[in-house]
Amino acid sequence: MNASECLQYLQREIHTAVAATADADGLPVTCAVDIMDADENGLYFLTARGKGFYSRLKRRGYLALTGVKGEDTLSCAAVSVRGSVRELGSGPLPRLFEKNPYMREIYPTAASQRALTVFLLYEGTGEWFDLSKKPVERFAFSFGRAEKETDGYFITGACTGCRACQAACPQSCIDFSSLPAAIRQEHCLRCGLCMEICPHGAVIREGVK
Repeated sequence: MNASECLQYLQREIHTAVAATADADGLPVTCAVDIMDADENGLYFLTARGKGFYSRLKRRGYLALTGVKGEDTLSCAAVSVRGSVRELGSGPLPRLFEKNPYMREIYPTAASQRALTVFLLYEGTGEWFDLSKKPVERFAFSFGRAEKETDGYFITGACTGCRACQAACPQSCIDFSSLPAAIRQEHCLRCGLCMEICPHGAVIREGVK
């Protein structure tokens, strides 16, 4: 899946995500957000201008969100996205209401819809994480002008091939077909056991923020 497909999956298959913004003191605040649409430009969602969510979006211009689909933990696929947002105003509302007709049950009249404004998450990074796969499947993506982030554990040239990390890895995702060994990032849980257990300090963490 590419970035556009991940965003469309989030909109069509998950739709409601938990979004995080920061308040005036920099503390996190979460709320549920429905993704109204997704295209090559990013993710579209809306809110009322009188809500605290609106104020936080305008103050920071940044949003992080995660949506999960599945009946239980082992059947779940999750899409996480974070990035910059901008207000588009009321122009896209007719299109978004047409695509999401249930919104008319919440804001039934033209007068009530005047409270709403549309935002676009237009540039950012994201991650797909699927626990239903064996081993797990994960990958990073980016959209807009953002660059894909490097994040995870990596094995350096200090590796001697002792295989201590291989025995500890819960997803058996360390490849010893050559030295130094390599962690298959698309299956890694990022639990950090490999770094903790390596007797030679050959495992490093990159991309921590």
